[in-house]
Amino acid sequence: MGWSQSRAQLEQQFSGWLQGTVWPAARQQGVAQGTFNAALGGVTPQWDLPGLRGGSGGSQAEFGSPGKYFSRGKVDGATSTGRQMAQKYGRTLAAVERATGVPGRTILAIWGIESSYGRAKIPHDVFRILATRGFLSDRRAYFTNELIAALKIAQTSRIAPASMRSSWAGAMGQPQFMPSNYLKYAADGDGDGRADIWRSDADTMASIGNFLARHGWQRGRDWGFEVVVPPSVSCTLEGPDQGRRISDWAKMGVRRVNGKPFPNNELRGEGYLMMPAGRNGPAFIVTPNFYVLKDYNMSDLYALFVGHVGDRIQYGVGDFAGRWGKVGGLSRRDVAAMQRGLERQGHDVGGADGLAGFKTRRSIGRWQEATGQAATCFPEASMKRALAR
Repeated sequence: MGWSQSRAQLEQQFSGWLQGTVWPAARQQGVAQGTFNAALGGVTPQWDLPGLRGGSGGSQAEFGSPGKYFSRGKVDGATSTGRQMAQKYGRTLAAVERATGVPGRTILAIWGIESSYGRAKIPHDVFRILATRGFLSDRRAYFTNELIAALKIAQTSRIAPASMRSSWAGAMGQPQFMPSNYLKYAADGDGDGRADIWRSDADTMASIGNFLARHGWQRGRDWGFEVVVPPSVSCTLEGPDQGRRISDWAKMGVRRVNGKPFPNNELRGEGYLMMPAGRNGPAFIVTPNFYVLKDYNMSDLYALFVGHVGDRIQYGVGDFAGRWGKVGGLSRRDVAAMQRGLERQGHDVGGADGLAGFKTRRSIGRWQEATGQAATCFPEASMKRALAR
């Protein structure tokens, strides 16, 4: 197991922690004894969760090609079912869009990726998951606070504790909200007086729209556009901190892949270059709404998938015009070593986490340009010797 105490000893300490730490904090926030007992009475740690202190760390993850995120089955499945849901729930989606400004296609794409439009099995007891992580993970304070938030939901929302199913990470229901996000953003979409993100499709759609609106979704703006970036425009210009008017990107020679001009209502708005595989894949000019999508899940590829699938659902667009190159295959350890090498040279890579976010991508490009190379802005095996030493 890797723990110094026996499992029996840890379970005894776990029970004491629930009664001595969690219950007083929950009671102070209005949770009744009956609610606490219904949610946590007799609960024991779920020992097989990944990422527990002292547990197995697992094998080193591969840093793969971004193109793998857009598998044929994943994209087509989310699109085809999304179109069915658009037909079924057109009136509900229109009402949510009027209230929040968030297009129905965007709400559908998030619903699809998070829970396959409510069809995915959500297998876990959220209280057991959060209690286990609050006691045994490296983020004890975070998960303890989420556990107390879940207890508050059970106390105030008329949702039975047994119905509050979650993922192994504690994300709940069809939109996969953490409990604290439920308390902030869950919405009643069907008018029954409660926000049931487990069993109500309307509540799920309203909650996703409310989350995005509250995070700053700009009504009337798109998420972004696939573009062709000429060689004269460096990939090192990527990032939300290097924005400029979309009309200025157009003057620099950046153009939409479909040959259409950028919409007139977008030209004065700020846009940002986004190249998730550097020069080895599709390129985009994204709007501030793209970064609102990232507030839902802090991943460029997640936000891109949502925007792309939404466009496929509503407009019937095809695959990206740009093709994903054969890159990746490095371990996250390799990428992290390269990031540390760039940091030693004064680059801001956004942290040596083994993930090639925009700060890492453009730092690689700046290093390439400074050493007389053509900038590709993406980690490659050939760079390891120069950067990771």
